[in-house]
Order: sequence, then C-alpha cells, then structure tokens
Amino acid sequence: MAAITSAVVAIAAVILGWITIEIACKPCLDSGRAAIDHALDPNYDPDDARQPLVAEPPASAPPPPDGPSDAAPVKAA
Repeated sequence: MAAITSAVVAIAAVILGWITIEIACKPCLDSGRAAIDHALDPNYDPDDARQPLVAEPPASAPPPPDGPSDAAPVKAA
C-alpha cells in the first residue's frame, strides 16, 4: 500500500510542477509555441511575407522640410 501512495504523491507532484511552470512561463511558452506552429505550417511561404528593408512613412505624415530645420529664416531685403 505504501508503494501506491508514494506513486500517487509523485504523480501529483509532477502534475503540480508542470502546472506551475505553465503558469509562470506562460508568455514565453505561448510565443515559442506560436513560432513552432508558424515554422511547421506547410502553407507558409517565406517569400510571400517579405518586409520592406526601409519602412515607408504613413500616408498621414507631413512631408519633410526642404532644407535643414535648424537654419535661420531668410529675411527679405
């Protein structure tokens, strides 16, 4: 009977330890699992998901000034 009790306690300890690790490391584990799922997706083609090397400014951004911004304004004579 002591062997069964020891086995049940050991199994319960392993289950509680697993739950503790899952809760404590949830953000890290979720991102890792998402990366694994993404890498194992047979429909994923890395050539389709290329990002531009230089980020384009959003359409609502004002255009950049023509000259240096720290220059003194030119006065008319």
